[in-house]
Amino acid sequence: MRVLVVAAPLVGHLLPLVPLARALKEAGHEVLLASGGDAIGVATPGLPKRDVAPGVSVGRAALPLVVRHPRLMRLELQGRAGVRAVAPLFARIARKMGPLTDALVEQWQPDLVLVEPLAVAGALAARRTGTRTVVVENSLFDGRVLAEAVAAEVGKPFVVGELVTIAPPSVVGARAGTPVRAVPFSGGGDVPEWLARRGDRPRVVVSYSTVRSPGGGGDPTAAVVAAAPGVDAEFVLVRGPRKGLPANVRTVGRVPLHLVLPHADAFVHHGGAGSVLGALAEGVPQLVVPGAGDRRFNAEAVQRRGAGMAVDAAAISAADLERLLTDEGVRAAAREVRDEMAAMPAPAELAQRL
Repeated sequence: MRVLVVAAPLVGHLLPLVPLARALKEAGHEVLLASGGDAIGVATPGLPKRDVAPGVSVGRAALPLVVRHPRLMRLELQGRAGVRAVAPLFARIARKMGPLTDALVEQWQPDLVLVEPLAVAGALAARRTGTRTVVVENSLFDGRVLAEAVAAEVGKPFVVGELVTIAPPSVVGARAGTPVRAVPFSGGGDVPEWLARRGDRPRVVVSYSTVRSPGGGGDPTAAVVAAAPGVDAEFVLVRGPRKGLPANVRTVGRVPLHLVLPHADAFVHHGGAGSVLGALAEGVPQLVVPGAGDRRFNAEAVQRRGAGMAVDAAAISAADLERLLTDEGVRAAAREVRDEMAAMPAPAELAQRL
């Protein structure tokens, strides 16, 4: 059958869907990815892409909301707005994606449309043609709540019928839907030989978002660099500065984190869903910076489960990093979630069911 996979025009929204898309292709189906923005340029070997959002920028789409609803957007930058800001923002994106998504569904005639919760343009296009639609979560947040809130804001409300949920229940609670294992995938790229194996000392990987928050504050790099000399560990900065670093800090360019984290002892990052799920899947303790959008929700969920810590970027200390590396309770909880996720159905199993 033909399967169309639709994601909002952000790389972090498309990449979590790639493992399932690959499983469908390997099962013999024809798969096409539809998105836009930086998601179009990311490597997805063997999976063709179609740009249904040319020139669409999430940042520009947010500007009218900043002007009209400044208090709400301040709450969003703090991660305290719930769906009140994300719904109108991605409703604007859905309207911009709508015409080309509609045309693609009519032209390509898929048998099945898979959409991530904030790409409701795909679900609305499928509804117009009576095509079966499945909402596939790509974050820890409830996909049903997100998709229905965005569709209502577009003015074309619908009730999510089939939902695929990826979040481990011990982290977010029980959730209705068909579970599938979140398989980390952060795009292609090479990993230096020394980073693809364990080091002589505990290794802490440090990363930040590829999408800069207007309010800043989500990059833990500066605080980690300042604290690193007081910790007996090797720190690896992804896309970090290359000058003026302590002796135990190294920098690499963009690397696929799903190939790096298996060799890490801890992970410090901005709180994006892909980073959180990547660390959980490997059982790596993580220090998560609460921030804009769903990042506060993610950080607090990890801390509540005991699999990591939630610390503001500017407040990260040597004591925090030391605890991240040595707290046996945190390490045990991280391993428990890893095993929980490993027991969830693999994407290949879901592909058969679909």
